[in-house]
Amino acid sequence: MNPLLIQVINPNTTLAMTETIGCAARAAAAPGTEILAVSPSQGVPSIEGHADEAIAAIGVLEQVRRGREQGVQGHVIACFGDPGLLAARELASGPVVGIAEAAMHLATMVATRFSIVTTLPRTVIIARHLLQQYGFSHHCAALHAIDMPVLALEDGSGQAQELVRRRCLQAKREDGSGAIVLGCGGMAALAAELTHELGMPVIDGVGAAVKMVESLVALGLGTSKYGDLAFPREKKISGAFQHLN
Repeated sequence: MNPLLIQVINPNTTLAMTETIGCAARAAAAPGTEILAVSPSQGVPSIEGHADEAIAAIGVLEQVRRGREQGVQGHVIACFGDPGLLAARELASGPVVGIAEAAMHLATMVATRFSIVTTLPRTVIIARHLLQQYGFSHHCAALHAIDMPVLALEDGSGQAQELVRRRCLQAKREDGSGAIVLGCGGMAALAAELTHELGMPVIDGVGAAVKMVESLVALGLGTSKYGDLAFPREKKISGAFQHLN
C-alpha cells in the first residue's frame, strides 16, 4: 500500500518555523503517513495581520498547486489565520484543513468551553473573527495574547514559550475552560508538555489538522467539487500571477 502523503504548508517564509511545524506534523501522523512540510519562497516572514494574510494566501495557492502535481492526498494550512483556506479548497481535490479550524473543532469534542492563547493583541481580534466564521464563538471562554511577535517563538531565548505557559496557566485559573487552543503554528511543539503540566487538553492545530486530513482521506472524502468549491473557472491569469494558470 502506498503511503498517505500530506502536504503541510507554512504560509510564511521562515524556514525554522517550517521545520517546527513539520516536526509537530510528523509526531502526530500515523505510521504510513508521510509529511511534506513546505513554505513559499516569496512572501512575508511572519503572518500577523490582514495584509500579511492576503500576501501569504498567494503562496498557499502556489504550494497547493505544486502539491497536487506531486501527488499529495491532502493539505494542511499551518497558520492560525487559515489564510487562503477556501481558495485552496477550490484548487484541491483532496481535503484542505486549516489549523485554527481543526483545533477549534477538536476543542469542542473534549470540552464544552475552550480558551485560545495567541501571539499579538491584534491576532486576538483575527481569532475572534474566525470563531464567528466557524460558529464557535459560544464555545470560546476567552482569548489571551502573549504580546510578542510570531518570530519570537523561533529566537532561541525561550521567552515566548514561557509566556505561552503563563497565559495557559492563567486561562486554567480564570476562564472556566476545559481546554486550551494554541493560536499559532509556531507553538506546536508546546502542546504535549502543557497538556501534562496543566492536566487538561492543550490543543495544537498542526497535529489536529493532520489527524483530520488522515480521517477524511481514510473515509474517501475529498473537497466537494459541487457548488462554490468547484475548480476555478477557466480564465487566463496575467502578469505576476500567470504562473497560477
